Amino acid sequence: MDTRLLEILVCPVCKGPLENRKAAAELVCKGCKLAYPVKDGIPVMLEDEARQLAPEEY
Repeated sequence: MDTRLLEILVCPVCKGPLENRKAAAELVCKGCKLAYPVKDGIPVMLEDEARQLAPEEY
């Protein structure tokens, strides 16, 4: 994923920063405890598509 894109993307819920987890193909918001999927290099920034993080993933 493009580094410049990662710099401007924020969580759509809280507007907080996102952590790129390449191995899991996800962008993670630690504040909301949500992981947004990245499909074919495109982040899906919809709250309905995000999964809730398990406590050990914070």
